[in-house]
Amino acid sequence: MDLSKILAIAGKPGLYKMLAQTKNGLVVEGIPEGKKFTAFSHERISTLEEISIYTEGEDMPLKEVLKAMYDKLDGAEALSHKSSNEELKSFFEEAIPDYDKENVYISDIKKVINWYNSLHKLNLLDFTEEEEKKEEETKETVKEETKEATEDPTPEKE
Repeated sequence: MDLSKILAIAGKPGLYKMLAQTKNGLVVEGIPEGKKFTAFSHERISTLEEISIYTEGEDMPLKEVLKAMYDKLDGAEALSHKSSNEELKSFFEEAIPDYDKENVYISDIKKVINWYNSLHKLNLLDFTEEEEKKEEETKETVKEETKEATEDPTPEKE
């Protein structure tokens, strides 16, 4: 899932897909309505790739948050972002147990859940490439460890 071309624009609801770059900003298309317009460079534009959530440890990238929600829901759609604050907090805590409750506001939780549902409806929540990449890394690690274990540790004498 490539979040680098999906944008959030401060003050505008929903998500946007970047189509092209102009001299004064970006040409974007609203997801899912498809309305195209120019987002100017003075507007606060963030790619979803750049966004992260405060946790008790290090910040968690949005991609990992969405993956945790996806896993928690077994790939199903999440509850509505218009649900009660208590329901939203409870769900978010189940999906991301170590999120920073003091610095992540209910408005942030609503936004993330709304984004999750929007991406889910458009079938953009595809985490298979990350899982395949992790499997490849695991295989490489096992190969390296096996190779090191089978090599003769004593140096040859000349």
